[in-house]
Amino acid sequence: MDTPIPSSADLAGDPSIVARAEALRPIVEAASDEIEEKRRLPLALLDKLHEARLFRLLMPRSANGIETDPVTFFHVIEAIAKADASTAWCLSQAGGCSMSAAYLAVPVAQDIFGNDPRAVLAWGPGPRVRAVECEGGYRVTGVWAFASGGRHATWLGAHCPIYAADGTPRRDANGEQVERTMLVRTEDVDWTDIWNTVGLRGTASDQFALNDFFVRSDHSITREFDRECREDGPLYRMSSHTCYQVGFAGVACGIARGALDNFVDVARNKVPRGMRSPIRDNAVVQSGLAQAEVNLRAARGFVLQSMADIWKDLVAGNSITAAQRVTVRMAATHAIHKAREAVDFAYNAAGATAIFEGHPLERRFRDIHTVTQQLQGRLSHFETVGAWMLGVDADLSFV
Repeated sequence: MDTPIPSSADLAGDPSIVARAEALRPIVEAASDEIEEKRRLPLALLDKLHEARLFRLLMPRSANGIETDPVTFFHVIEAIAKADASTAWCLSQAGGCSMSAAYLAVPVAQDIFGNDPRAVLAWGPGPRVRAVECEGGYRVTGVWAFASGGRHATWLGAHCPIYAADGTPRRDANGEQVERTMLVRTEDVDWTDIWNTVGLRGTASDQFALNDFFVRSDHSITREFDRECREDGPLYRMSSHTCYQVGFAGVACGIARGALDNFVDVARNKVPRGMRSPIRDNAVVQSGLAQAEVNLRAARGFVLQSMADIWKDLVAGNSITAAQRVTVRMAATHAIHKAREAVDFAYNAAGATAIFEGHPLERRFRDIHTVTQQLQGRLSHFETVGAWMLGVDADLSFV
């Protein structure tokens, strides 16, 4: 039996939650220059984001979260990205991280998330890190980078391979080394400012370090959603990986939407040097704009329709399947690159107007090209999807 196509209501998300994001768009946009200059989200903006509870979208209700659906999450992130990509990126990253509350014992989740309305968890990868088992927990050493939003976070996650006290790797039943994420307070780490980047400058995705730091066992989690999750809601029948894909596709689509809207304003009024009429009268530009628009809408629609379809299955009591995970990965990566193509069109067609610092197209060009350089934008994801479709052994670690 064919799966029914999701209705427009399924694709719209929770209007009351999306409205919170839309109401904040002017405030976020007004702060965008300061975000870019200081490479941080300003405290006044953070106050508004916390007041709207946008950092708690994917957090369990048992930890005072909203526990919304991924379709609503996409719309919220997209709306904020239209105003400022760095803010949207931080919200998307924090949203996925906050799903950790579903893997913690209730008292610990309450201590970290439930009792603090401004709780934010951030994390990033670390290539040379380790956690050594000891009485009551682990001794953790290493350096982790790309901790988006870490500068305004209250907790950080340090992902580590686990070693026994004698230094031998701890392995699971399949012979794979066990890995866990250690949750530590931000005041317990040493920071290094490394985030001088082309775009997404306001995410402050800096580097943090720990040296032989003790972490209690109950402050560690696995990121495998089907192993230690204590929540039974549909949101937790899939992993944070899927929600990241949806959220970061929302960031890209929001950047592209803002770029195309800005380009239309430029094209209606700008008469290029040596020309007699505005850009809008150019047939090549007209055709290019239409193609950029339809490609963006189609890619965005594929993400929303796929996720809405999967959500119905999760609500019915099922867990996400490998096929569904592959579909979301394919849709999200496709959307990110179609968004990049739309921004590239707008930037190129606007001419020299778009090259000046502070122009909306200049910033969106830098931001989208930073998005595509991140893990979520890797073109190699299509190789994984294609291999899976052909029945070839494929690594689904990032699917």
